[in-house]
Amino acid sequence: YKLSVSPEVDIMEYCRKEWRGNTPVAKKMRKGYEAVAQKFASIRRIRGDNYCAFRATLFQALSQAAQLPRWLQSEDFTMLPENLLSKYDWIKQWQLKQKPGKKMGEISDEIKEYLILLRKKWKNISEIKDPLEKQEACDKLFKNEEEEYSLYEALKFLMLNTAIELYNADKSGRRVPVFSWLLFARDTSSNPCQLMHNHLNHIGHSGGLEQVEMFLLAYALQYTIQVYRLYKYSTDEFITLYPNDPEEDWPVVTLITEDDRHYNIPVRMCQETML
Repeated sequence: YKLSVSPEVDIMEYCRKEWRGNTPVAKKMRKGYEAVAQKFASIRRIRGDNYCAFRATLFQALSQAAQLPRWLQSEDFTMLPENLLSKYDWIKQWQLKQKPGKKMGEISDEIKEYLILLRKKWKNISEIKDPLEKQEACDKLFKNEEEEYSLYEALKFLMLNTAIELYNADKSGRRVPVFSWLLFARDTSSNPCQLMHNHLNHIGHSGGLEQVEMFLLAYALQYTIQVYRLYKYSTDEFITLYPNDPEEDWPVVTLITEDDRHYNIPVRMCQETML
């Protein structure tokens, strides 16, 4: 049994324990953590499997959710699997976690269940007004492996849907964000079908999210993901926003990474920052 999101610890204490030496890398990391500690008091470690970017982002989003996002309220949200399948036969090769080789008829129903679960959990947690109670509800959700991984399957499917929308928009001459060109400029994902086969199907199994897929996740959730990239301390990329030109009304979640592969989360904004 592994904790998905560890209890919070003081950010500088954590840093001192992790980065003791006097190597240039350790010094840079300590500087990076000091900068984060100007804004946040504590850090929570995220379990390090290939879902950590999903886990960190979703945990932060739910922890501060005050309402159900618009896209989760739409009537046809849960019809997504059926709607997409009626247009794109290749989605039948979608890989469910630990359920390879399922028939797509069943997969459609399963993904629908995951989407319903995502909406239900988000609604329930966003309705909790007391911050402590809200935190407890999040902790409880991320201790339930079955539900947790179902939510990641929902997020992956939303990313696929977003990718299809962006791809079609670009093909019909509409404006798309720059990352969308980069996403489809890769040899391994020149269209949504390849993206599914070579990337989305592997997330959580044999790989995590690449940089360009962080943009896709942000667009799928309509959240700005702000990341302190500690190894980029003292460069322009130390604080990176996905997307880098966010919509004004998108909520912001904050993550920390030392290497762009594993993500943890800063918690407890310092009082001065909040003012």
